[in-house]
Amino acid sequence: MGFLPINRKEMKERGWEQADFVLITGDAYVDHPSFGTAIISRLLESRGYRVAILAQPDWKSVDDFRQFGRPRLGFLINSGNVDSMVNNYSVFKHRRRGDVYSPGGKAGKRPDRALIVYSNRAREAYKDVPVILGGLEASLRRLGHYDYWSDKVRRSILLDAKADLLIYGMGERAVLEIAEALDAGIDISDISWIRGTCLRVGKTDGSGSFIPEGDDVILPAFDEISSETDHGKLRYNESFAKQYRSNDPINGKRLIEPYSETCSIVQNPPQMPLEEMELDDLYDLPYMRTYHPVYERDGGVPAIREVKFSITANRGCFGGCAFCAITYHQGREVRSRSKGSIVKEAEAMTRDPQFKGYIHDIGGPTANFHHPSCKKQLEHGMCGSKDCLFPKPCSQLDTDHSDYIDVLQAVRGMKGVKKVFIRSGIRYDYMMAGWNNHQKTHGSGKEFLEELCRHHVSGVLKVAPEHASDRVLRQMHKPSIDVFDRFSKEYKKASQKAGLKQYMIPYFISSHPGSTLDDAVELARYMKKTGFVPDQVQDFYPTPGTLATCIYYTERDPFTGRKVYVAKDIKEKKMQRALLHFHKKENRKLVMEALRLAGREELIPELLHGNHSNR
Repeated sequence: MGFLPINRKEMKERGWEQADFVLITGDAYVDHPSFGTAIISRLLESRGYRVAILAQPDWKSVDDFRQFGRPRLGFLINSGNVDSMVNNYSVFKHRRRGDVYSPGGKAGKRPDRALIVYSNRAREAYKDVPVILGGLEASLRRLGHYDYWSDKVRRSILLDAKADLLIYGMGERAVLEIAEALDAGIDISDISWIRGTCLRVGKTDGSGSFIPEGDDVILPAFDEISSETDHGKLRYNESFAKQYRSNDPINGKRLIEPYSETCSIVQNPPQMPLEEMELDDLYDLPYMRTYHPVYERDGGVPAIREVKFSITANRGCFGGCAFCAITYHQGREVRSRSKGSIVKEAEAMTRDPQFKGYIHDIGGPTANFHHPSCKKQLEHGMCGSKDCLFPKPCSQLDTDHSDYIDVLQAVRGMKGVKKVFIRSGIRYDYMMAGWNNHQKTHGSGKEFLEELCRHHVSGVLKVAPEHASDRVLRQMHKPSIDVFDRFSKEYKKASQKAGLKQYMIPYFISSHPGSTLDDAVELARYMKKTGFVPDQVQDFYPTPGTLATCIYYTERDPFTGRKVYVAKDIKEKKMQRALLHFHKKENRKLVMEALRLAGREELIPELLHGNHSNR
């Protein structure tokens, strides 16, 4: 079937005089189901709509935004697979030198705050054409939110972008409903009922065009949450807690965020997650599974390398990590594809001339979450006041790994497949919670670990304990380090049982809310004692939509009201990070300074001398 048109010439070659939708994106055009642009455009195409792709347009003039002519139904705009500010800047606010989502990996192909820039250019191109925002950047900025890069609370991006509608979460159902409404002749200003969308409305006091209903949740007004006073931050926390509890499609209410006396942003309840058959159909669409050939002259698009031979098996995550935005975007409700659908995709890979027998991943946000967290959740929704795994696994948690094990066995047994790796995150605490709770052992955490070690590790397993201090781990909503230690021992035993010499590389986060210099020292000592050398150290990055970002801004836990220490001084952040790489010569000066500042000079010989290697 070929790629969708990316310029007017390709549109004409298809015999189109006009596109129904022009989809504008900050990424290069990659027609692979790991890219939201590909999924939304192919889904609309499957329903008979004509979609043209405007990838990484020149935003400095309006010309690119007019190249397809006036779209019949509207502009669909996303910033790409990553928030444009995260994509463009490091945690220390330095401009990044590369961009794996751009041709040749070169930076500079997308603007800062891409949704705002693209939306305003689209509006300039055709003033009366509907503009609909979607994707991660829209989802995480759908209401008033703390913005790390400007260090202030910003308005809903719907207002700054001057768009008509915003789709949040996984947008397949919402975009189809919007398309059908527009195609039926309904004006964009009258499309107000669709789940998974946000819209701008009139006043909420009865004197305007919008009157709240009985179940609606009125959030604190933007003027309050944007105030940098103690009261403003308390109201910000209150708003975050209400949003968190309404982020469930069964229990979620309509949220209203007032803006002065002029308007409000209304967030309709979330869409229900796609079920197995719907996911199967979505991933069976005719993707080309690579980047558009126009990028060959620049060396292609680097982001395809990791995902070209990877398979998305599930969506959603009930892990509840405080620093992760998946809860706010994809939701906590896990849904998976059928084994048959995954096998079919793997079979198609084996026919690709570039396939060498290695499938890089079968997973999702968390690889071994392959079904809903419990049966009760399907009827009553996710619990609003507690997590599935924190502070300890819920008694109702379904820890059966059998479906996922069956999928892995089926794919690795296929002709032409040499090895199936798992590179998505593995929740070891979930695995340990179901260690021996199945009478016939099939599907137990123990069986899964043995399968993992024998067949699906490339010699090194990457896992994410994130910290060693229980005080910090509680703020992260992660288990005690004792759980990781037990898992480490079982991993070593399972590898030995398989006759394989395999290692483990942990991921840690420095300067997470709650982490003091003393906690960073504790983590460094833990690493020295255990022999772990972190492959990467990520300094905490406050991205919109996460619990940890809320705490970073307000310095209080929004659910308990307790004060939380937050490292905001750049020098301290660099010291905490240096302690995690204490073995590097270039960090020696910072490590010594950190130890002296913490009153732990006696640890200088312990940390700065002797061998240090992965166990």
